[in-house]
Amino acid sequence: MQAAEFDKYARDYLETHERNVRISGETPEYFARYKIDEVRRFWTQAGLAEPRAVLDFGAGVGNSLPHLSERFPDARLTALDVSAESLAVAMRRFPKAADFVCQNGRDIPLADGSFDLIFSSCVFHHIDAAEHARTLKDLRRLLAPGGRMIIFEHNPLNPVTRHIVAGCEFDEDAVLIPAKVFKARQQAAGFKTVAVRYTGFFPGPLRALRPLERFLTAAPIGAQYYTVAGG
Repeated sequence: MQAAEFDKYARDYLETHERNVRISGETPEYFARYKIDEVRRFWTQAGLAEPRAVLDFGAGVGNSLPHLSERFPDARLTALDVSAESLAVAMRRFPKAADFVCQNGRDIPLADGSFDLIFSSCVFHHIDAAEHARTLKDLRRLLAPGGRMIIFEHNPLNPVTRHIVAGCEFDEDAVLIPAKVFKARQQAAGFKTVAVRYTGFFPGPLRALRPLERFLTAAPIGAQYYTVAGG
């Protein structure tokens, strides 16, 4: 993933994203919030200790930061991205929400075992597949013992998702990753446990049905999926 790829979209990212997801009947704010709500729900149900440090990998313009701050109020947040322009927008929007770190080289400039929770939202489909193994190994290096890495990605089996991605200008070079493929890549990178859960089954007009989604996490038809990796 090249920094310039998102530098050129940083200032207009929010407006572009809003136009792009309009077909879903929801806003970018909804999509940012529901992912963190899902992470919080998993964390609580799994009985994990509250994270002391959280990494938002590929934080972009910071959409997830206020929700991470709200759901994990005692954690120190770090926002990492290759796009300096996107991070500048994030810093203006949420100046006190996180430590902002620009990744201007191949390796992630953070210390081993620094984070109890690593979160990432729809980033890996912008990273060349040849770089996935190295990136995942680097993220595993950052994970503290007992920590978890939770990564959301678009589900290429969902036709609405494919339609939205195809019409998005900053997704023109995106390569969607099947969940089974991404799980295998994480296992190859050394993660001992990787679970896949599907989400995003009901668009805005059917939001009343969303409480049913917790029963559908194994059905590979959700608009997105997320993986929970540890070890």
